[in-house]
Amino acid sequence: MRRLFKFLATIAMVWCLGFALFMLLLPKPLEGNTTDAIVVPTGGAGRIDRGIALLKAHQARRMLVTGVGSGVGPRDLAREYDTSPHLFDCCIDLGTEAVDTRSNAAETADWVRTHSYRTVRLVSSDWHVPRAAMELKAALGPNVIIMGDGVPGSPRLGTLINEYNKWLLRRVGIWMGFAG
Repeated sequence: MRRLFKFLATIAMVWCLGFALFMLLLPKPLEGNTTDAIVVPTGGAGRIDRGIALLKAHQARRMLVTGVGSGVGPRDLAREYDTSPHLFDCCIDLGTEAVDTRSNAAETADWVRTHSYRTVRLVSSDWHVPRAAMELKAALGPNVIIMGDGVPGSPRLGTLINEYNKWLLRRVGIWMGFAG
């Protein structure tokens, strides 16, 4: 029984240290890094705003908003984000197939391959970037550089714990060969 307690205490301590590192290493917004493309998964405040601002600042040639709800069109988003519809016409693609982080990565990987991009800026909530980048790296492989651009947020502790646990489980799954 004592060994079991020591084992569980060790696991708990490793988890706590890992969570602390996860929190300390949350990505910040990137400044001055131009990439071929910007990818923005829907789902968090400030993500699309940040992507549009980067596109307007010529930090990339094109942007994908992945996970857009069916029935939402470019004109709807242009109105919502007070942006010229012409920017959407020329430079912003909407992906409507994704429903979660894994399918965001699959949808993005198809889009990146179609355009032969080599560098991608992943714009997401700071707490979401580590898992989203890991999923995208698993979907794309080593030939595309992914740069995480974290949009600062104020998530609840429960959200952070949940995200860290998801990251851990997917990390183990990818290590074991369950990338898809």
